[in-house]
Amino acid sequence: MFQLDFKSGVPICDQIVNGIIKLKSLGVLKSGEQLPSVRALASKFSVNPNTVQKSYAMLEANGIIYSVKGKGSFLSDDDRAANAVLNSARISFLTAAHSAYDLGLCAEEMINIIKENFAIKEDGSK
Repeated sequence: MFQLDFKSGVPICDQIVNGIIKLKSLGVLKSGEQLPSVRALASKFSVNPNTVQKSYAMLEANGIIYSVKGKGSFLSDDDRAANAVLNSARISFLTAAHSAYDLGLCAEEMINIIKENFAIKEDGSK
């Protein structure tokens, strides 16, 4: 699964949402796979079940999971789920870029950081 950081300042429900999205995007969780029950996940992380329920509701609203009455929550296999994962990554990236800009990094410096971290050469090859 994934870890929660109670000291990060990021709301726990957002960390759960992002954790599940990350596991899906990495292929650890597969489409159609059942997620742990709300109670089981709340117990695993020692958080309030309402927090997990809110996370699952956010995931369902974005088409990443779907619920089956009496059965549980499952990962969606439609294109909307894949797009939601990519959109979440874009939002996270933009949030980080805005924060870096607010702290004084210019666009050129951010681009250089990205190139250095992904070893992208000037011609675009890796």
